[in-house]
Amino acid sequence: KTLAVCSIGLLNIQDHLQPFWVGLMDGDGSLQVNHWRKKNLQYRMVIKLSNLESNVKMLLLIKHKFKGHVRFTNNDRFVLWVLDSKKDILNAIKTFDQYPPLTSRLFCSLIFLKTCLSHNEVETYLNSRDLKYSNQLSIVQENLNKSIPLYFNSWLSGFIEAEGCFSIRQTKNSSFSIAQNNDIYILNFIKKHFDISNMIRKPYKDKDFYSLEVYRKDVLNKIIQHCEFYPLLGAKNDSLLKFKQTV
Repeated sequence: KTLAVCSIGLLNIQDHLQPFWVGLMDGDGSLQVNHWRKKNLQYRMVIKLSNLESNVKMLLLIKHKFKGHVRFTNNDRFVLWVLDSKKDILNAIKTFDQYPPLTSRLFCSLIFLKTCLSHNEVETYLNSRDLKYSNQLSIVQENLNKSIPLYFNSWLSGFIEAEGCFSIRQTKNSSFSIAQNNDIYILNFIKKHFDISNMIRKPYKDKDFYSLEVYRKDVLNKIIQHCEFYPLLGAKNDSLLKFKQTV
């Protein structure tokens, strides 16, 4: 019960956790709809991470907030948070109304999930599942001109927990990098947020895959300070502590 009222730094955990969870879902989460023998629909929300102690603690914190189960894969390589109660899912997605997902992938999945929940018919699911991502490109285009949302700080920490990489190198400068399929606007948000001068790279001509890598120490210190004030809650925080020592 103490998890619900504890504070981290100058933030209350509850103020931080919900937008953080959205960022984590944007990176490592999935919204799943399936049918059982074409008779009824089944719903699941899942976050799948490497089975590390820090990740387990983080998912237990999420379980405390949103309910669900924390369990391990058969080979114990991964730990999962799974929410499969329709009632609890309906309650959890209210957080998305307050803090909308920023990735086009999760945004499309959420629209599909809400459509299935509202109709709750296998026929609706079968007719629309192949069209789940049909509007993804238009969502990307719309977001190119949007401003950074007010909840971006905590959301970004959740997204870094999922997608960020703190690289410590022996031969050259350490760096922070983050990449994304399709959603170049998210990297533009990050670039603007930390005042990064580096160009966003597109390594493959035939793929809409974008990456942003930073070596400058002043920018790395901004990222470290951000992650200390809006804390990383899983194994990526362990990486941050080691990274901080080198920077």
